[in-house]
Amino acid sequence: MRTNFSLAQLADPQLAEAERNLRACVHCGICTATCPTYVLLGDERDSPRGRIVMMQRMLEEGGAPSPETVLHVDRCLSCLGCRTACPSSVDYARLIDQARAHIETYHRRSLDERLTRWFITTVLTRPAIARAGITLAKIFSPIAKRLPGKLGVMARKAVTMRSGISRTVITRADSARRIALMLGCMQAALAPQIDEAVARVLARRGLSLIPLEGAGCCGALSHHLGRTAEAKAWARRAIEAFERGGDFEAVLISATGCAAHLQDYPHLFADEPEWKKRAATFAAKVKDFSVLASPRPSNPPRRLRVAYQQACSLQNGLRLSGQGEALIAAAGHEVLAIPEGHLCCGSAGSYSILQLEIAGALRARKLENIKSVKPDVVVSGNIGCMSHLAGEDAPPILHLAELLDWSEGGALAENENSR
Repeated sequence: MRTNFSLAQLADPQLAEAERNLRACVHCGICTATCPTYVLLGDERDSPRGRIVMMQRMLEEGGAPSPETVLHVDRCLSCLGCRTACPSSVDYARLIDQARAHIETYHRRSLDERLTRWFITTVLTRPAIARAGITLAKIFSPIAKRLPGKLGVMARKAVTMRSGISRTVITRADSARRIALMLGCMQAALAPQIDEAVARVLARRGLSLIPLEGAGCCGALSHHLGRTAEAKAWARRAIEAFERGGDFEAVLISATGCAAHLQDYPHLFADEPEWKKRAATFAAKVKDFSVLASPRPSNPPRRLRVAYQQACSLQNGLRLSGQGEALIAAAGHEVLAIPEGHLCCGSAGSYSILQLEIAGALRARKLENIKSVKPDVVVSGNIGCMSHLAGEDAPPILHLAELLDWSEGGALAENENSR
C-alpha cells in the first residue's frame, strides 16, 4: 500500500511501525478466511483488509475518527489469525494497537461506554476488588443472573466460575530452578486453583514457582482498550517486580492471553529506549506453561476424550500450536480436534463484555463445534476462553494445568478418590 504520512508523524516510533506494516499489505484477502468477524458477518469492513483501509485513512488524517471507523475497529477481536495467515508478514497487531490508541485519544464515547471501560480497567484489574464483587454475585446469584446488558454478562461470568472467594496458595518446590510467577488479575480472582495446580505440576518437574511481589495485572486489558499510559504503568510495575526478585530461569503467567502481552512489552515501550531495553530483558524470560511443563507419561484415574481449545493468544500470539496437545496425549488422554479450531471463541479479553452480540454468536458457534466431537471435558490454557465458554450449556472446562495435575494424582484426583 502507498501511504501519505508526514515526516512529523513518522517521528513517532509507534506510528512509524504501523506505517511500515501498512506498506507491506497487498490487499490479497487471504486474511479474510481467518477473521471471525468477517466469517460471521460477511462485511468487508469487518475484515482485516477492510479495517486496514479505514485505519490508514484515520491515522493519516489525524484528529477525530469517523463513527464508522470506530464501530469496525471496536469489532476487531485482536485474535491475530490474520497475522498468522498473512503471506506478506503484515504485523496487524501494530496497526490495531495504534488505531485503538488514536481512537482513545481523539474519540468521545458515550457515558455508558466510558463507565464500562472504566470498570474493566479499574475493577477487573484488581483481584481484591474483583473477588469481593464475585462473592456478592455468587451470594445473590438468582438476581445477578437476570441483570441486563453488560452488567449481567459480568455477573453471570462470576456465578458460573468454580471459585472466586479463596486466594491462591502456592506450594514451593525444593529446587534451585526458580520460576517467577505473575498471578495477574482476573484469574487470581476467578480461579485461584489454576495456579495452585500449575505449582504442583511444575514442582514434579523440578521447578519452583516464586510469586512476583508487587506485580499486578499484566496490562493487557488497558492496552487493548487503547489506554497506553495505563498499560505502560502496569508493565513497569511487573518489570520492576521481576528486577527486584533476583535471578529467575523464566517468567510465567498461566493465562496465554497475558503471556502473549508480556512478550509484547518491548513494542509497548518503542518510544522509551531505556524502558524498551528493560522490557526486552523481561520479555525474553517469559515462557508459557505448556513450554515449562514437559510431557510426562501418567496413569490418570481414567482416560478422557479431551477437546483442546487453543486460545488465539496461543496460536497467533505465542505461536505455540501443538504444545498442549502433546502434553495431554502424554498424560494418557485422547485429544480431539475442534472443527474451526482457528476461529476465536469470542472471549478476547474484554470483548465478551463490550461486544455482546458478536461474542455470543462466536461462543455459540464454538460450543456447537466442541459438542460435535463429544468430549468428556474441554481444556484450555486461557482463563478468558474458560470463563467465556463456561455455562450450563457447555461441557466441563478445565485449565491444562488442572488436567495434568489430576492425571498425575493431584488435587482433583485425590478429591475424586475420596468420594
